[in-house]
Amino acid sequence: MDRPEYLTQGEAARLFPVLATTSKEGRTTSIVLACISKIEEFGTELMMSLGQRVGKRTKIETYTEIVFKNEKIKMKDRPDGLVILRNGPKEWRALVEAKVGSNDLTADQIEKYREIAKEQSINCVITISNQFCTTAANHPLEEVRKSRSKIPVYHWSWMSILTVSDLLLNRDAVADEDQKLLLHELRRFLTHESAGIKGFDRMPPEWAEINRLVSAGGKIPAKSNDAVIVLDAWHQETRDLSLILSRQTEAAVQERLPRKHRGDPAERRKDEILVLRETAQLRSVLEIPDAAAPLEVVADIARRTIDVGMTLRAPEDKMSSKARLNWLLRQIKIEPDPDVFVRLNWPGRSDATQFSLTELIGDPNLCEKDKSGLQVISFHVFIARRLGAKFTQQVNFIKELEDVVPFFYHQIGQNLFEWRKPAPRIKPDRLSAGDVSVAALQEETEEWQEE
Repeated sequence: MDRPEYLTQGEAARLFPVLATTSKEGRTTSIVLACISKIEEFGTELMMSLGQRVGKRTKIETYTEIVFKNEKIKMKDRPDGLVILRNGPKEWRALVEAKVGSNDLTADQIEKYREIAKEQSINCVITISNQFCTTAANHPLEEVRKSRSKIPVYHWSWMSILTVSDLLLNRDAVADEDQKLLLHELRRFLTHESAGIKGFDRMPPEWAEINRLVSAGGKIPAKSNDAVIVLDAWHQETRDLSLILSRQTEAAVQERLPRKHRGDPAERRKDEILVLRETAQLRSVLEIPDAAAPLEVVADIARRTIDVGMTLRAPEDKMSSKARLNWLLRQIKIEPDPDVFVRLNWPGRSDATQFSLTELIGDPNLCEKDKSGLQVISFHVFIARRLGAKFTQQVNFIKELEDVVPFFYHQIGQNLFEWRKPAPRIKPDRLSAGDVSVAALQEETEEWQEE
């Protein structure tokens, strides 16, 4: 691979980089960039997350230790890499900046790389770190999102890269056997502690402050900086949670966001801060492909409880609420658990009712108590895990959350199925085309008139 003429220094990203043993970032970045260029499906998936189309004739080139010709901007630290996407005569280029371990990205450094990108006609900057974001276009650093620079900055978490490799392998989606072997080795490397890759593992110190405030009966102030920090941490954790479920289910689990929040993290933060202030709750909805319903996760600060559940529409072909409830109960195979509940939603202004799963299994008639003449319209099945003091602790809260969410989905959620209206059936007296011909319908009309 010839070095581009606009570089005075730089070599193709190596699978086996010769670097100092202390250079975790350089080693990990070089190996991943090399795999992006050498494993077709892996490179395609990552490029598509940036909105780049990769065709059969597309070539991906990756370089490290780059220096541009005629640089006007002099920097002590240089970008970790360069990605080039070639589609015929068209060329798309991106600078890469990576951090591993506990090293976080800094807005100042990214802005300098934006300046280099502008000077060198580079299309964008890609950052990689252990920080999380909902989509590649929604950078985890607010300062980067608010920058006036016209150079886009995309972000991959290391865990998202690991998840892409894991899904491709588990789906047997890599056609070439040598490339598949290479991807296996990449996954093995990324999961080793020496790579410096980790998931989101703790809430910030402000988490304890917010808990103390709510526990004392206080209300979160409108301009609380602690609340902003806690909410940003929650967003990182829920993204990590979606990646965990993706690897567990071998399916692409995504956070479900309203349309106005997908491309506007500031609007999302504004709305969710309001929810946090009014309800003292952190909420997230995860979309699992082909699941009966989205997975709803609520961290209730006042109750120090994590609620995880799914909402199903009641079967409309069953007349009584008891029959509708039994349809649901037949799907739940879990052993009796005092933390599992069913909330029944009723039509109109009738209040929802709630019972433990154990109570309803013992006496399904309970569902119709004080609801005579009404039919239940939906069920919310959920587990309410009370954590007590663990809820307020930075590390234990995350551990418990990452335990209870997969637990609920494994024990209950994956066994649920949504009700669908049965397909229309051909009527017994209209089995043949002749039974619905013009003559037949005319005869039927005449018979009706005679009656």
